Amino acid sequence: MKTILIMRHGEATPMQANDAARELTENGVFEAEKMGRWMKETFAPTAMLVSPYIRAQQTSIAVCKNNKFKFNETTRDIVPDGNPQVAIDYLASLINEYPQYDTWLLVTHMPLVSYLVDQLSPGNMPIFCTASVAVVQYNEHTQLSDYISINAPANV
Repeated sequence: MKTILIMRHGEATPMQANDAARELTENGVFEAEKMGRWMKETFAPTAMLVSPYIRAQQTSIAVCKNNKFKFNETTRDIVPDGNPQVAIDYLASLINEYPQYDTWLLVTHMPLVSYLVDQLSPGNMPIFCTASVAVVQYNEHTQLSDYISINAPANV
């Protein structure tokens, strides 16, 4: 079994013409660092996929302050309007290629975060607060998953 952590980026600046360039607010950095500490204590993730958008990159930097990732890749597969099936197929191929990594973190955006959970565990589509992390248990042999929980910075 693998653990997949699906994280929405921290609080970001308001919408603008170039959505990809939006940055985290001070509170967004705080949220991401807090969730990074929680992830280290609870899961110690070792592999990470990150959206190329600035706010997701900044979230991953904040999470990395408390976690050591042996695999870290930026991928356009997990941008806000990404295809959840494509993203999950890519993740499954990476899990097969790197079986030594038991806990994978995806740092991405709404609405994709909810669609990813539903893709892995049909019928489960949680709403994510900023910097929230959904926990999914994934059987790499059967490719079946169980949605476990969603965890927000206010609750950890």
